[in-house]
Amino acid sequence: MRNRRIALFVALALVMVAVARHPSANLRILLHDPSDLAPHRVQAAIDLGVMAISVLITWTSHRFA
Repeated sequence: MRNRRIALFVALALVMVAVARHPSANLRILLHDPSDLAPHRVQAAIDLGVMAISVLITWTSHRFA
C-alpha cells in the first residue's frame, strides 16, 4: 500500500510538471514607418520569460532633396 501511494505521488508530480506553463521567447522588432524614406531608428525587444533585453539603434541619414 505504501509503494502504491508513493507511485501515485510521483505520477501526480510528473503530471504537474508536464502541465506547467514553460517560458517561451517573445521577440519584437519595431521598424520605421513605410512612408519614411530615411529611417532613423530600429528598436528590438527580446523577452525570454526570465529576463528581457531591449536594443535601440539610431543613426543619421542624408535626405535627398
